[in-house]
Amino acid sequence: MSSTITYTVTGMSCGHCEKSVSSEVSALPGVTQVAADAKAGTVTVHSAAPLEDSQVRAAVDEAGYELVGRSA
Repeated sequence: MSSTITYTVTGMSCGHCEKSVSSEVSALPGVTQVAADAKAGTVTVHSAAPLEDSQVRAAVDEAGYELVGRSA
């Protein structure tokens, strides 16, 4: 069962930020696609199976940014 979730991330301000977040989140098991958007302050994660929010939060933290919740 595939899953697509958009999260709100603070601290991203440029393309480098987007690449850092995308790289870390893409490394999570089962992730098939990641789209980070610094202007919107979001990262959309497509995965083969639902991920735990804590996994995504840890990856965003590793990139140096803060996941503050899910977008509506």
